[in-house]
Amino acid sequence: MVNYQVTLRPVYSCPADEIPDGIKVPQGWRLSWHQVETWKALNDPDVAVIINSAMTGDGKSLAAYLDAMQGEKPDDSIRYSIGLYPTNELARDQEGQIQGYINQFSPNNDPRVSRLSGATLEIYAESEDIRKDNAILTRIEQSDIILTNPDILHYLHRHAYITPKDAPDKLWSPLDVKFNLFIHDEFHVFSAPQIASVINTMLLMRHTKNEHKHLFLSATPEKQLIERLKTVFAPEEIREINPYEREKYRFPDSEAEKQQLESQGWRQIARQITLNFIPIDSTFGASETWLLENWQLIRDYFLQYPGSKGAIILNSIASVKRLIREFKNLLHPLTVAENTGLTGQTRKNESLQADLVLGTSTIDVGVDFRINFLIFESGDSGSFIQRLGRLGRHDGQSDDQPFLNFTAYALASNFLVERLFLGEHPPLEKNVAYDRPFLNEQIRDKYRKINNFQGYFRRWAGVQSVEISRKLNHKTIRDRYQKSRVAFEEDCQRVFQTSLGRVRGCLQTWREDWQQLSGQVSKSPIEEDASSFRGSSSLSCGLYDEEYEDWPGDYFKTYDLPSILSHLDIEPMTQADYLRLLESTAVRLQQPIAKGRFRHCLAFMKLLRYRPERRPWRFSYGGDLRELANSWKVLVLRGIQVYPCPYRQINERMKTRYLVSYLVPHPVEEVKKRLQLPMHFQIYPIDEFGREKTSAPYSIAFGQSALLLDTQAYRLKEKGGDSWIC
Repeated sequence: MVNYQVTLRPVYSCPADEIPDGIKVPQGWRLSWHQVETWKALNDPDVAVIINSAMTGDGKSLAAYLDAMQGEKPDDSIRYSIGLYPTNELARDQEGQIQGYINQFSPNNDPRVSRLSGATLEIYAESEDIRKDNAILTRIEQSDIILTNPDILHYLHRHAYITPKDAPDKLWSPLDVKFNLFIHDEFHVFSAPQIASVINTMLLMRHTKNEHKHLFLSATPEKQLIERLKTVFAPEEIREINPYEREKYRFPDSEAEKQQLESQGWRQIARQITLNFIPIDSTFGASETWLLENWQLIRDYFLQYPGSKGAIILNSIASVKRLIREFKNLLHPLTVAENTGLTGQTRKNESLQADLVLGTSTIDVGVDFRINFLIFESGDSGSFIQRLGRLGRHDGQSDDQPFLNFTAYALASNFLVERLFLGEHPPLEKNVAYDRPFLNEQIRDKYRKINNFQGYFRRWAGVQSVEISRKLNHKTIRDRYQKSRVAFEEDCQRVFQTSLGRVRGCLQTWREDWQQLSGQVSKSPIEEDASSFRGSSSLSCGLYDEEYEDWPGDYFKTYDLPSILSHLDIEPMTQADYLRLLESTAVRLQQPIAKGRFRHCLAFMKLLRYRPERRPWRFSYGGDLRELANSWKVLVLRGIQVYPCPYRQINERMKTRYLVSYLVPHPVEEVKKRLQLPMHFQIYPIDEFGREKTSAPYSIAFGQSALLLDTQAYRLKEKGGDSWIC
């Protein structure tokens, strides 16, 4: 086995020089420098935006909720906080952590913590027999801390959950009036559309109620967000807290140096790690093959270091599903579990007790899982750094069960390994010790560069701005927000470098084209996708999975059609049969199952098995693809199908669906390479009906991916095509 091994020194975090008078901590606690600096920024009336980029494991969550843990202050104020987490699983993790803070800090107001997701909102509204808007108002009134996802914050400020007769600010006004801190956690996982959404929401808050604080937490912060906020917020309104740049981290080389730091109150936040780079071919299944060929390496590690806990983090859910059963047999009696975006809650909870967990992201694996052994893939520098950061955060499974060693295996592309270790002046050498920030810097520099879709803001972010402005002009609130609306529009045009007048013209054109195409007098699907947070999920399918889940309540889930076609064998179901089965299961369990997520599913099916090999397929279309692709525009297309399609029912549903699309007259792999698209970017091969070529000459993206592709396609054009901006 070819192996390039280095050592990562431990990391120590600097303690705060002093604790301000307004902070009370449990006896024996000592806060880090960045935690106190965050508290100071939150209590500085001039600061509106705080970016905390402390390293993974350095207590950013405590920094965020420290002020809320002070309870009611002498001036009768309370820090009402909303935590925004990219997945519901992460919000669930944080709920337990915050309850632990409450137990330890004992704030005098005994904060009420609520967790809110689309599913919990739906179930709560049904159980209380109230509308969703009233359910949200109840949560706002009865909560001091709300843990939710940014999707709900987005749609709540885009006037979802209410009726057309309601005042548009029915929900966001009471929310924004009460809550004065919005915590954006793990924000690096989002791309340009989500960043645009958050900026639009922040500007709406800024011009309708000005006393908000926005705290962004990420060890790898998103530079696009920071730079754009600087165009509308004054320098004194933005506070960046970067412990590394302020030399608040130490990386001791010896035991004596470690003891000296500890005697001065420095806290160890990362243990020494042995990191092995394993060069892997960039081909389908290469990492799976390596793992199956080297399973003894895992077994031997657990034999050498009893009491170990490990994680394998891969890029593909299908890879995890294929490997899980193999590893359960190969590694017995070790317990092996899974934790992915498709894993039911019961199995996710059980995975925390397993010896080895297979997952697809650090967010899925969760903050509660303590490990000393890690094998991971990555798709870009950010995911490499984040996944490696999961290791070495804890001394052991518990205080009386210390880990004896910390080891990681990075399954890296040959290209990355060559750039790191080979060549004339390689930045890394085998068997040498490095500081983590230095390694992270080399990973960022040598990893393949990923497109950040900078052009999205100018072309598409203004669609949301126009929608918000239009609602501020609603007859029920027009007089109240007249000045706010003008200031909001000015800031949006400045931060996104766009013209909202031009955007309004585009919206009108899209609506006219949509009416001519469909006969419907409504918003164009293009506008719907540009106004959404993560996209419309037009290819999402309802999946019934009794094969890989234990608890019947977890059988019902959604998965996207391209992944289903590539990796699953399924049995089609009708929507009626699927929902009937869901209802009967809920009755049998005497527990509600949220069904709103299935309302717009393309198709429904039963999962039979995960395929050992990827199924070849492509999209197909009956019209002239050359003419459509050479328009270089986002289009709404109908009649797209799958070829070859093993399930007739899927094409019957596909051919009637209108899909927001962007066509490119180049093959998928060429487009991915030339545009530096992210690993999981949703772009697929497509050809015209009747053509059976070995590879499709065209590529297509749908929904939000189509909008992103539109911002970059000019790099593929030789000549021709309109140049327009929205």
